[in-house]
Amino acid sequence: MTAIFVDLWATAIWARWKPIISPVESPNSLMGSPNGPTSCSPSQQNPMKRILLRTCVEKVVRVMNLDNLTLEIFSKLEQKWLCHYDGKKTRVLSIDGGGTTCLVAGAALVHLESQIQAMTGDSHARIVDFFDIIAGTGIGGFLAAMIVADDGVGRPLFSAKDAVKFFMENQAKLFKEKNVGVFRRRQRFSDTSMDRVLKEALRREDGKVLTLKDTCKPLLIPCFDLNSSAPFVFSRADASESASFDFELWEVIRATSATPSMFKPFNLTSIDGKTSCLAVDGGLVMNNPAAAAVTHVLHNKRDFPSVTGVDDLLVISLGNGPLSTASKLKLHHGDECSQSSIVGIALDGVSETIDQMLGNAFCWNPNSYVRIQANGVGERPEEVLGERGVESLPFGGKRLLTETNARRIEGFVQRLVALGRSSLPPSPCKETAVSQLANGR
Repeated sequence: MTAIFVDLWATAIWARWKPIISPVESPNSLMGSPNGPTSCSPSQQNPMKRILLRTCVEKVVRVMNLDNLTLEIFSKLEQKWLCHYDGKKTRVLSIDGGGTTCLVAGAALVHLESQIQAMTGDSHARIVDFFDIIAGTGIGGFLAAMIVADDGVGRPLFSAKDAVKFFMENQAKLFKEKNVGVFRRRQRFSDTSMDRVLKEALRREDGKVLTLKDTCKPLLIPCFDLNSSAPFVFSRADASESASFDFELWEVIRATSATPSMFKPFNLTSIDGKTSCLAVDGGLVMNNPAAAAVTHVLHNKRDFPSVTGVDDLLVISLGNGPLSTASKLKLHHGDECSQSSIVGIALDGVSETIDQMLGNAFCWNPNSYVRIQANGVGERPEEVLGERGVESLPFGGKRLLTETNARRIEGFVQRLVALGRSSLPPSPCKETAVSQLANGR
């Protein structure tokens, strides 16, 4: 209980004094001069700040004769202050699934990358250059895989614009309708047609079929495994450790997109044949994979050793538009919801619940978590970006912001560019780690 008490007091005091000791910087000061930031680097600032703050704390404790509990609270404040000024945050991008279009997520991704290029002055800059991990479900998983797939020389196969363009051009093939059943009255999507498009997209020019390991940055994609009756999350971290968790990338996307009402469950096997999964749509359990990505970063100390809590994260979560608005609900006789409507309600419920949870987790530092979602009004990319943003309030409720979705993305990119390019190293393979230990190093 003492630890919880200390954290609550330190957090409350930090929230009260943070605006005073940490004034908001203007975009120009965040960007710095063309030759780099004008102030000294975080590594140069931290020793001075640590000495200054520690000296002040010790003097206060000595003069006021404070007890150990108060000293511990001051220590927590010291950690928060130094962490805030350090400037090193792990950047997370999450893309929702849902539906058969990528209107919201596609528009947001293209705008995100175009703003990165504009603010860096580099037309070759890509989203993966400024993020440390990317997660996606369903359509969001397809887009995520396309922008992180490695072209063989460490660069992504697709820019955000090219990925969205490819999706739009092949949308009819990805979701090609066919009639099934005894009387051919039930509609489903063609498995074969989607498989063909995914194989084409996630294959290099030299013919190599890409796997989870062949990505520029860590990737997370969930599905639901009918064999184990539990969620299954595909990750580059696991694939790098063992071939038993490495799967062909097109099959991973096929697994997370297998909506039960429209596709058959998809059976896939790992590269070494030791792990199998009978998958249905990941959106049923993680339509918004942001929480899975945050949890992965917090507990993966190998790839993210410096992350100790949400204060060390910068997260942007891209929605894919609501599926269960009143205009989209299909009712049968007796005002009963259709199967497709129930799926839509479930997907929206999962996404909104995760958004609410993350809103609570980041309530003391709301600028570090940005959610981009449409209200179901816009039907074109510019209309979606022009809609006013919506923000979850702590412990329930939402509020309509004055900023548009486009402005929120631009503000987020300013912080990304100020932090600099991501320098996360590739995940080490398990064999290398084992051989080093065997040699006694």
